[in-house]
Amino acid sequence: MKFGKLINSLAIVFMLGFACMALADDELAADEQSADDEVKAKSGTVIATHVAGNSDELARQLANPVSSLISVPLQYTYARTFNNDGHRNLLNIQPVVPMSISKNWNLISRSIMPVVFQNDVQPGRSQSGFGDLTQSVWASPKAPSASGLIWGVGAVALIPTGTDGIGANTWGFGPTIVMLKQAGPWTYGMLFNQIWDTSGPADISSMFLQPFLAKGIGKGRTVSVNSESTYNWKSKQWTVPVNVAYSKVSRWGNQMVSNAFGAGLYATSPQGGPEWQLRYVLTMLFPKS
Repeated sequence: MKFGKLINSLAIVFMLGFACMALADDELAADEQSADDEVKAKSGTVIATHVAGNSDELARQLANPVSSLISVPLQYTYARTFNNDGHRNLLNIQPVVPMSISKNWNLISRSIMPVVFQNDVQPGRSQSGFGDLTQSVWASPKAPSASGLIWGVGAVALIPTGTDGIGANTWGFGPTIVMLKQAGPWTYGMLFNQIWDTSGPADISSMFLQPFLAKGIGKGRTVSVNSESTYNWKSKQWTVPVNVAYSKVSRWGNQMVSNAFGAGLYATSPQGGPEWQLRYVLTMLFPKS
């Protein structure tokens, strides 16, 4: 029965992802044909939207957490097998906004606001509402180092915005670091943060590690694998999902978007925690003209 539910859920997510990508591809094909016609009609001119329409370049920027690309991912995740029959529907609204602060440096802001609908994650309870907001800010050089290293360093804050008992009702702060390299179609690196509580009822000491590997395969498409792992220093417990995903940058009308879908299995999680998850991400992209 559980296997049947998994197959049905996978089918729904995959059909949704393919439908969105097909719609976006139709829009992009029509737009590219229009752009080709404009080039032919205006030989020698430079189209202002050329960079925005370069789907491979946008996919490459999207794979870099500290790029100069403004993006607004809407990340939906369905996770199951909390206490056998529990499940969670999680929508993370996570805008990424880079700001130039000098000739050589950017300041990158990333907010993660969870919207949660869950049943039996806390035994015997159905809950819905907001989770706690995680706010990260990195200072990052605009250009890679001589060795090609791209990096950012900054601070992360846990802000108690949770409702209906979903959040920790506790403030937390700590450092965050991201390091990566991009070589040809490959992007690989690691994002790290550590949060300690500063006020509130919860006793928090939590580490987040996200190793990631992505490969661009042309036409705005990317395949990737990552692990959004956490370690609770208080309970000495790891939570380690392994996620795989496929994404494609396309155009909806005048709006550049990325559609991504994937799945994950948990290598380890706390007693009564999740065992598997499905994910769909719609990302609005706002490249510089």
